[in-house]
Amino acid sequence: MPTFFRDLGHALEWRARGETLRVEAWGADAVRVRAIAGGDLLDGLPGALLPEGPAVPGEPVITVGEHTAEIVNGALTVRIDAGTDGRLTPDLPAAAGRLTFLRTADGSELLAEEPPHFWWPGPRLHTATGNGYHRLEQRFRAYDGERFFGLGQHTHGMFDQKGAVIDLVQRNAEVTIPFLVSSRGYGLLWNSPAIGRVELAATGTRWVADSARQIDYWVTAGQPADVLRHYADATGHSPVLPEWAAGFWQCKLRYRTQEELLEVAREYRRRGLPLDVIVCDFFHWTHLGDWRFDPAEWPDPQAMVDELTAMGVRLMVSVWPSVSPASENYHPMGDRGLLIGTEYGPLAHADWPDKGLGAYSAQVAFYDATSPEARAYVWDRLRDNYLAHGVKVFWLDACEPELKPGHSGNLRYHAGPGLEVGNLYPRENARMVWDGLRAAGETGIVSLNRSSWAGAQRYGAALWSGDIGTTFASLRTQIAAGLNVMMSGIPWWTTDIGGFHGGDPDDPGYRELLVRWFQYGAFCPLFRLHGFRGPEQVLEPSMTGLPNEVWSYGEEAYAILREYLLLRERLRPYLMAQMRTAADSGLPPMRPLFVDFPADEGSWSSAADSFLCGPDLLVAPVTRAGARERDVYLPAGACWTDAWTGQAYEGGAAVTVAAPLDRIPLFLRDGAALPVSGPEASS
Repeated sequence: MPTFFRDLGHALEWRARGETLRVEAWGADAVRVRAIAGGDLLDGLPGALLPEGPAVPGEPVITVGEHTAEIVNGALTVRIDAGTDGRLTPDLPAAAGRLTFLRTADGSELLAEEPPHFWWPGPRLHTATGNGYHRLEQRFRAYDGERFFGLGQHTHGMFDQKGAVIDLVQRNAEVTIPFLVSSRGYGLLWNSPAIGRVELAATGTRWVADSARQIDYWVTAGQPADVLRHYADATGHSPVLPEWAAGFWQCKLRYRTQEELLEVAREYRRRGLPLDVIVCDFFHWTHLGDWRFDPAEWPDPQAMVDELTAMGVRLMVSVWPSVSPASENYHPMGDRGLLIGTEYGPLAHADWPDKGLGAYSAQVAFYDATSPEARAYVWDRLRDNYLAHGVKVFWLDACEPELKPGHSGNLRYHAGPGLEVGNLYPRENARMVWDGLRAAGETGIVSLNRSSWAGAQRYGAALWSGDIGTTFASLRTQIAAGLNVMMSGIPWWTTDIGGFHGGDPDDPGYRELLVRWFQYGAFCPLFRLHGFRGPEQVLEPSMTGLPNEVWSYGEEAYAILREYLLLRERLRPYLMAQMRTAADSGLPPMRPLFVDFPADEGSWSSAADSFLCGPDLLVAPVTRAGARERDVYLPAGACWTDAWTGQAYEGGAAVTVAAPLDRIPLFLRDGAALPVSGPEASS
């Protein structure tokens, strides 16, 4: 009788029809699944999992039978069906090698592979695209009532993403992190940076890689908090957010000169307002890809940093991965193979304005962040031109990278072909800053990124939601997007408060939006005001938007914004405790209600526009123009106290509460004492 199964001690392997399938214990209550069309599995391919799997409590238990085999790892059991009655026939059914993921405790089904047809193809499909690469498909069964969360950050506005089709590709405001958390009690990481998509349909779930070499995914079992903890163990924990980063970040597009930026920081200090970070945005450079200050506009960076430091303010500088042909680094990097290559045509991936070109744009290249040598080259410029002046915070903008057109199939990276590794870029770009600052002896590292990928949290990589609209609809979208980022293992996230594209500081309607967004931002992991205020302008090096400081929106708005700056300051010790928890356990500081209340159905179904800030504070942003009250669902199993009025409510129902313009509804859990109201707070 032929043998289809092999017991490898730590893993279970199945081989038939030219396919090799391996299920390997990979951390507590988790397994890694890999499959290849023929021959042995490939090690060392780019992915999100750490090089060595986390420790497995106890040894996995493997049982091999005549037609099935199982591997048991804690709470998760995986069964492989050979799809045969013991005879090797030329027509093994499509279910051959089918995987079923079970709860060990009761044997019930968590997740199962599902072939689309009884004969061909099976649940895993390898369609050759040439030279050992395949279009890969992985199919799973659909379940009534299942909900999906995570998958990075998207602008579709959905919180539960069941029914969505998500492109696995990096774009401005569309961030691919291929990790989802299911309401059925499992998490799944698609451990591939390949370009593709995931379809969360009523007829089944399908993951697709357009061109890659092997299927690779990771599954863990447990409640949402368990899943997030296991995921952090498998892909890396974030460091603890440094104290300064929990404060207020001031930004606009853009401060054009050193004196303009300094005068804003001075005004914050004159008004006695908290300020921890101020931002030097794009076009501060001599040429795109020089990675240094233009002395015509920033004549004495050291004096600027020294003055800011004396005020307790850090300078964050915008760093783009683009390299203009006019840059002093373009030809040296091209000669050394440090730019992203192409299969066809020149090393031109986007058109972008640069200084000295007048009305024309440059055809720019991008440095190859997947190359260790290229990362070291760019870091050397950041070290010599920024760190040497005391700049230690970097804004990694346009790090998808921002391709125009987005022809991933034409790209050639150090790590592999563009279709196979393209989503990896933003994580490796963040790694450049992380490795460089650590080598320089720096600690408390934070980079702010416009895109991300699985595992970026281990490199101190924060994420913001990109160039978004300035409407209440956009604000509502950000709440769902931020919570899904939290469910994707990235604990540091923020938005452009007020949105990015437009907004008139003199418009009463926009002032209301700015106030409501600012109130929401005060409870996000990072608290940052940014935007391109005013009408659209031509994209060119001298561009700048209207004022975007807290005093730019009239006296009524300023009084409210000031109070929320002070409220954030009062909550910083509490917020820092949540940041330490995030680093230790993978539990994000801002999270959906069901993470803490998984047994409460209402926490899954009725709370897409509210969230917990740590365990003790429920935040319910106001997201409708003119609204002065709102309904808030309070989870069952706790008593909730209105932080403004002191009224107590038993959980398990929605309540309607007042929300005047100066108030965001806040609720304290089970008598928690947090300094929401201060001596200067609104009543």
